[in-house]
Amino acid sequence: MAKTVALFLFVYVAGIVAGHGEYRGKETVSVTATLGMPWPMPQQYSSTQDLFTINRNAFKFRATGQSCDILESAFFRYQTIIFGLREEVLKFHPKLRAGTLTELDVNVKNKCDRYPYLGMDESYNLTIAASGAILNSNSVWGALRGIETFSQLVLQQSTDMFSVNGTTVVDYPRFQHRGLLLDTSRHFLDVTIIKQNLLAMSQSKFNVFHWHIVDDQSFPYTSNNFPDMSKMGGYDSRHIYTQDQIAEIIEYARILGIRVVPEFDSPGHSQSWGKSIKDLLTKCYSGSKPNGQYGPIDPSLESSYGFLAKFFAEIGKVFPDHYVHLGGDEVNFDCWKSNPNITAFMKQKNFGTDYAKLEEYYVQRLLDIVSGVNKGYMIWQEVVDNNAKVKPDTIVEVWKGGYQAEMSKVTSLGYKTLLSSCWYLNYISYGTDWPKYYSCEPYNFNGTAEQKKLVIGGETCMWGEYVDNTNVISRTWPRASVVAERLWSAQSVKDATAAAPRLEEHRCRMIKRGFPAESVNGPGYCPQEYSIPV
Repeated sequence: MAKTVALFLFVYVAGIVAGHGEYRGKETVSVTATLGMPWPMPQQYSSTQDLFTINRNAFKFRATGQSCDILESAFFRYQTIIFGLREEVLKFHPKLRAGTLTELDVNVKNKCDRYPYLGMDESYNLTIAASGAILNSNSVWGALRGIETFSQLVLQQSTDMFSVNGTTVVDYPRFQHRGLLLDTSRHFLDVTIIKQNLLAMSQSKFNVFHWHIVDDQSFPYTSNNFPDMSKMGGYDSRHIYTQDQIAEIIEYARILGIRVVPEFDSPGHSQSWGKSIKDLLTKCYSGSKPNGQYGPIDPSLESSYGFLAKFFAEIGKVFPDHYVHLGGDEVNFDCWKSNPNITAFMKQKNFGTDYAKLEEYYVQRLLDIVSGVNKGYMIWQEVVDNNAKVKPDTIVEVWKGGYQAEMSKVTSLGYKTLLSSCWYLNYISYGTDWPKYYSCEPYNFNGTAEQKKLVIGGETCMWGEYVDNTNVISRTWPRASVVAERLWSAQSVKDATAAAPRLEEHRCRMIKRGFPAESVNGPGYCPQEYSIPV
């Protein structure tokens, strides 16, 4: 008998399956949602009333194609996620009857990649039938996504017994970049919290951790070449990430199929950098004298670029992903305007009084440095808004309001584009706020088909002014899952009313798996509530 969760609201049933049957279309009903619906919704998904039982003491995952540490780790992990115990501690094999599922055969066609990357193949096919359960994928990344879907279809009936309906899934992501940003500068986040967030990301099929690791407030990145940056720029010696901890986070993300893209934002948002690097920041003037304040990185000094070259050479070795986010947002020109040395530099370069040209000069130098260490780069939209000319392969992230016009503009210039404007989770309000995130559509702008092809995905952002270890997971989840579905599922999957029961189930699933995922649909309950061991 399938478990149910009561939702005390009227919904349009477009995704509720009667006994896991066919979609029933739209109708207004008081719904008790049958569990076992996947999130995000696969591209093609159908299920039957054929029910297969699973005894957790007799089930295993089996690689029938290529295998590697990523897949083996997934088998080990999901044995616990689904059944609550590890495969190697199984002591006995009970007698089985017809209609029992004993294994999921995972057939990966191609040799495993070492690290996930932009454009990796995450497609998979999953079939659960009387003949057995088979997951086919071209890559190990598709296998990871398919195993997660399988885990969501399995329902617990008793201590040892589980069930799953006959199911056919053909699935792949709509967008290749599906990211989540965490800010560890304004509030430091422990490694355990970051890893917990990565695990949650994998269970909603995110594939990019945008690590906004440093900012004005603190510099917790421990640099090999410039160790004083964290010693002087971090909050204190306990609120830093060592090289070993950074490697641990990257490795944990790799096993989950998640890219780690670090952001080192400049020339603005760099006050913490200047606490240890002499003359890096621009001295601000009042009249003819410095006033003791500092602005963005000084683009007129050659020493600035010498430092950046050495620093990003290190970053290129520490972070294996091809991309680094270089920021470029919210650069205040006032300090540059006040500094007589920069005024003289502007005159020398024939920039006149156009400080956007000065920013462009800095950005071009920085991009050349990053290109020199064989890295690609992402930037915030202001660089383009200020008419800076950047390289054709630059990825531009749109984050300000009025994103439709901005997306049209950036794609018309030929740049690959990400959207995050409508997915800032740090803006909270009383009540049910997730439908506004669900209604956001990256293709909702005027542009040609070729422009739309340049939209490679989007990111949801949790900025750190008001979140720390105590609340960042609950504040982020399951609201971030809403964005995950819009980036993974078909464009037609956009009805928030139809999605509500599945989101409620996904939240309860996260609770059962140990995440303190906050309530998003008002009054209700989960069959297994979240509790903290005392």
